[in-house]
Amino acid sequence: MQTNSPVIALVGATATGKTDLAVGLAHALNGEVINADSMQFYKGMDIGTAKATLAEREGIAHHLLDIYHLNMEASVAEFQKLAREKVCEIRSRGKTPIITGGSGLYMRAALDILEFPPTDDELRERLSNEVHQLGSRHLIEELKSVDPTAAERIKDERRIIRAVEVYRLTGRPFSSFMPRRQYHPEMLPVVQIGLRIDRARLHERIEQRVEAMVDDGWIPEVQRLLAEGLADAPTASRAIGYRQMMDFLVDDTTQQAAMDSTIVATRRFARRQETWFKADPRVRWIDAEAPDLKIQALDVIKSS
Repeated sequence: MQTNSPVIALVGATATGKTDLAVGLAHALNGEVINADSMQFYKGMDIGTAKATLAEREGIAHHLLDIYHLNMEASVAEFQKLAREKVCEIRSRGKTPIITGGSGLYMRAALDILEFPPTDDELRERLSNEVHQLGSRHLIEELKSVDPTAAERIKDERRIIRAVEVYRLTGRPFSSFMPRRQYHPEMLPVVQIGLRIDRARLHERIEQRVEAMVDDGWIPEVQRLLAEGLADAPTASRAIGYRQMMDFLVDDTTQQAAMDSTIVATRRFARRQETWFKADPRVRWIDAEAPDLKIQALDVIKSS
């Protein structure tokens, strides 16, 4: 039974309780959960990514977890395709799709009109060699003539090369591919709910989470993943905490130093997440520690 139930998007910083709320809303709305956390795509990266256990999922179907092996590189464009397919599939069963995760770009890729321009490795290498030999001045001038908007915004050499590459491949200005805060028609209707929390309390929760992860067996998990190639994994190796724990396991640091470094890095990441999501005026914010959190979230959905 096809429905046009809203896509519920739960956003906010790490450790604010998005997963628990997603499960609660799924029970209330006959929903299923779609993961938008890029590091939870990887098989075996469970404890360190705070991936919901089977018990924590409480029988609710969760999608786009454990879809990649470590040696695969996560792709925003591929996620966009998969997430939208899951939304259509869930709606076709008469259920409510609930997307949750702290990866802001992945969430926008699923919800918004967002195009991904093509790439050409050979052309990019040629442009990179030109810059190495001649400098970037001539590419900047080319960009000014074909895409003054991008030329004004972009100062980084790598992105200048990318902008010229896109124009030469498509004939379209790179700036024309920039995302807009406009939901894709296939996703409508959409309700975005953000979980906010006092900064001091968030820092406390992050510290508690890291300590709990270690207690739950995170270090043995990293040892196993190292044997499977984590150190050379193109995307998975960049997950916050895993690099720190790998350093501990090869005796480059102590366990406590690795934990402290993970806590600091996670706090920084949380601030970036808050900045990203707060810039979107469509997000309806509620207190993550409110005793009636689920009721508030349901009220937001009903009133939207």
